[in-house]
Amino acid sequence: MIKKEISEIKRQFTPSGCSISRICGCYVDGEKNKKTEFKEAFLSLPEEDMFKYFEILRKSLSGTIGKNLITLDFPLETEKEGGTQEFLLRLRNSRLQDDELLDSFYDRVIDIYEYTGNYLILLIHDAYDIPGRTSDGLDMEDASDEVYSYILCCICPVDLSKPGLSYNELQNTFQNRTRDWVVGMPDLGFLFPAFHDRSTDIHSSLYYSKNANDLHEPFIERLFGCPLPLAADFQKETFQAIIEETLGDACDYDTVKTIHENLNEMLEEHKDAPEPLILDKYQVKALLESSGVEEEQLQDFDKNFDEAAGEKASIYATNIANPRAFEVKTPDVIVKVNPERTDLIETREIGGRQCLVIAVDGGVEVNGILVQPCLNSEE
Repeated sequence: MIKKEISEIKRQFTPSGCSISRICGCYVDGEKNKKTEFKEAFLSLPEEDMFKYFEILRKSLSGTIGKNLITLDFPLETEKEGGTQEFLLRLRNSRLQDDELLDSFYDRVIDIYEYTGNYLILLIHDAYDIPGRTSDGLDMEDASDEVYSYILCCICPVDLSKPGLSYNELQNTFQNRTRDWVVGMPDLGFLFPAFHDRSTDIHSSLYYSKNANDLHEPFIERLFGCPLPLAADFQKETFQAIIEETLGDACDYDTVKTIHENLNEMLEEHKDAPEPLILDKYQVKALLESSGVEEEQLQDFDKNFDEAAGEKASIYATNIANPRAFEVKTPDVIVKVNPERTDLIETREIGGRQCLVIAVDGGVEVNGILVQPCLNSEE
């Protein structure tokens, strides 16, 4: 799913656009016991409750694509009878009206989800009447030819509120505040089916993780049966390992700088595209070739990529490059440079030692104090 498609679904979580038919929930304690369950028509809820649920639902569709939001594609075998996709499809088709299916879903989540405290499993069903669109992108509310029926699940921590003092208006006094259990924003969530090209895609799901560096892989593997995506930080570490293994002794400052400059150019060219820039093995290899890496050094590239990431792995460019920052780091020094002025830094051997040499333009400040440049030079 792309940003526009996600935003279109999020816009339904308002009083004026809401078409949610049903909301269900199961409150689970730290011992994995079901404490209580509820199910009701969403539009019958008090307005104040609706707004709180809208906030939770929108949060489960927020974040960065490729980091917090991951599209999961179901393998074909999961769509057979008894498969994970087939189960979710039956749950969606039931419109959350089948109590046995609901209990089975709760049991699956409770069995799979590893969490030490209390949490709430929240489920909604919605039937979104997709408006047609003109060639210039305007909605035509009376030209719908498809209804997008989906479920959205949020798993939210439930914690005691913080202790403190509160004002009792009736007694005109301050007194100890009563602590109660509060539902937090979701840690995990998913949208099924996915909403691709403004249409229903039962072969994939959109998955949300609050922590982009901990996608809860066992949860994905067992609930969805989908291949495990690479977490954002692991994608970056994997890319770095591939570069280091491929270049070996030729992994010098100038080559790495060129690779990142080319990456930033690719991101700039792609910035107006609806989908994020994703690099597979062949695109990463092409990036290295265009950055001046010799063919001899690329002989073991395929092997290095497969071992580090996996043969069919894909890497989001935004997870491995930051167009707004360029950093040079040693064990004791970190130098941050304007990405447009990486030419100011070079490596040079001085007095038998490898040194970073920084060209000084426009003055130097030390702890906010403007200092005069040293006039002595040594080669």
